[in-house]
Amino acid sequence: MIAIIDYGAGNLFSVKNALDYLGIESQITDDGGQIAKADGVILPGVGAFPDAMRMLTNQGLKPAVLEAAGEKPFLGICLGMQMLFDEGREFEMAPGLGLIDGYVDRLQTQKLKIPHMGWNELRYQNPCELLKGIEEGEYVYFVHSFMAYTGDENIAAYCDYDQKVTALVQRGYVFGAQFHPEKSGETGLMMLKNFARLTK
Repeated sequence: MIAIIDYGAGNLFSVKNALDYLGIESQITDDGGQIAKADGVILPGVGAFPDAMRMLTNQGLKPAVLEAAGEKPFLGICLGMQMLFDEGREFEMAPGLGLIDGYVDRLQTQKLKIPHMGWNELRYQNPCELLKGIEEGEYVYFVHSFMAYTGDENIAAYCDYDQKVTALVQRGYVFGAQFHPEKSGETGLMMLKNFARLTK
């Protein structure tokens, strides 16, 4: 069973619907005990970094999240991916979960629109379990104005948006997707399937 964490800032039902479509057992939960029992965990997120971290902390879920990330496959999506890093610089400096080295700041572009919204092509940097069976150059769906700045060793895939944009990160069995796999057609569904396979 995969726990989808409900802390008040997640696009929960599109993730749940995608897992249901794939026949993967999942549960939306705001209970630390359920997170502890799960075989894998997904942390979705939409909105602003400091608000999301406050909500996660205020609901008492941060210890359960950190424990789960050290024990089982863990996937952050969009803002949930950004929260994996040391800090966010959106509106104010805010500490993140510190699971992957780096920080989150505004996309830098003089020529293209912010937010980065729509389909973009994945380029691979390091091997990643989530990319098994997926050809380089496939397109996935993004909606974001901020991105993760991290070492190349943490980046599994990136895209080009007037700069190299971190798209998929991995550290051990902690993964983060800046894009929305649940909205990225067959490519995104394959990534979710690959993630679920790691929980077996």
